[in-house]
Amino acid sequence: MPCEHLVSQMSRLTPLFLFASVFAPGLLAQGASDLNGRISAVEAAAQSAQSAGDNAWMLVSAALVLLMTGPGLALFYGGLVRRKNVLGTMMQSFVLMCIVTVIWAVVGYSLAFGGSGPFIGDLKFAFLRHVGAAPNPDYAGTIPQQTFMIYQLMFAIITPALISGAFAERMKFSAMLLFTTLWSLIVYFPMAHMVWGKGGLLNAFLGGKFPCFDFAGGTVVHITSGVSALVCALYLGKRLEFPSPDMKPHSMVLSFIGACLLWVGWFGFNAGSALAASSLATSAFVATHFGAAAAALSWMLAEWLHSGKPSVLGGISGAVAGLVAITPASGFVQPFSALAIGFLAGMVCYFMVVKVKRWFGYDDALDAFGVHGMGGTLGAILTGVFATSAINSGLKDSGGHVLPLGLVDGKASQVLNQMIGCGIAWAIAVVGTLVILKVCDVLIGLRISPEQEREGLDLSQHGEEGYIFES
Repeated sequence: MPCEHLVSQMSRLTPLFLFASVFAPGLLAQGASDLNGRISAVEAAAQSAQSAGDNAWMLVSAALVLLMTGPGLALFYGGLVRRKNVLGTMMQSFVLMCIVTVIWAVVGYSLAFGGSGPFIGDLKFAFLRHVGAAPNPDYAGTIPQQTFMIYQLMFAIITPALISGAFAERMKFSAMLLFTTLWSLIVYFPMAHMVWGKGGLLNAFLGGKFPCFDFAGGTVVHITSGVSALVCALYLGKRLEFPSPDMKPHSMVLSFIGACLLWVGWFGFNAGSALAASSLATSAFVATHFGAAAAALSWMLAEWLHSGKPSVLGGISGAVAGLVAITPASGFVQPFSALAIGFLAGMVCYFMVVKVKRWFGYDDALDAFGVHGMGGTLGAILTGVFATSAINSGLKDSGGHVLPLGLVDGKASQVLNQMIGCGIAWAIAVVGTLVILKVCDVLIGLRISPEQEREGLDLSQHGEEGYIFES
């Protein structure tokens, strides 16, 4: 009887077994498909959120870097010259925001970041072809290439503007336009490609023969502009009244505001070079601030010991020197290494500005070489000392293992690589600038006449005055 009952129950379950054998695999497959679809949707949403966050940070960073040129550098340099040259000096920064933008759109971006040659890019992106919403995975895989392009443009704008501090108060406006145009084409774009471009000679992360670490522009921006500034000062010669006591800054208030704006904008300059809203951006942000603070204090300390008083000019000059020196190292070093770099930069740049310039007698009007040329060189070399994979783990071998970066990681050879990078930057800046100056001098002449220099750039070059006290 029990057997008959069992057979009866089995006969009832048979249709259920048949149904399961026919339809269960499909239901399971459909469930797996739904799960995979949901996982893909979550991953896409996460990727979209990351892209949106990174893009927002990079657009803000681009605006901060532009802030460094106008109003930051314009006010900083404008306050340091004499009253009759304030508009002419500020105009040099402003007009470069316009002219470099056009050059960058036509060929500049392509020459810097197109192709994979060791010295210069190609014309793949000329007239911004193929530069749109899709990322360029070679450089920044989570943001539109157009965002990357506009961010890098801001670096191309401020770099030649820094040079204007050396030839302040004595170069013709037309000559300045021609000089900076040629300088961008011959010096800046090739140097940017060599250090940051794919396959560039000095690119440590994308196949460079001499791997040089430059996170945000120690060689590309500060060495090239600072060394070119010295060449310009020597080529043009001294100002008529140099070194008269009457050549003091006409408005330390303007320069103070400009320096503070530079400090704020520099966070976009350095932290933005992480190209993402990431922990590396945070590290670069911290290093930037620490380096500037330490350098300002060390410059004021040196001045206090030397002359008995710490000046406002010394404080803001020291801050800028620290910002310059920490620029190449900002994405590679620990906070206390940033303090050390800043402290050394304040001392070294003070010595260059106060002692060396006086010994040799060159008229680097606003100390572009002493601060940017030497500060950039010092910072680039010290990057090879303090760079550590604990901060930046982006350099890996073929097996995916993180490689040591600088001397503190046990890689002493990186200091030599940094020196090679500095030497190449110096050589390109010296030779390129000399050739460009000669061409400009032959074509249109470089220097304003003695009468125009006595009258000032404001009236002689623009027909305006910065201050009209009669009204």
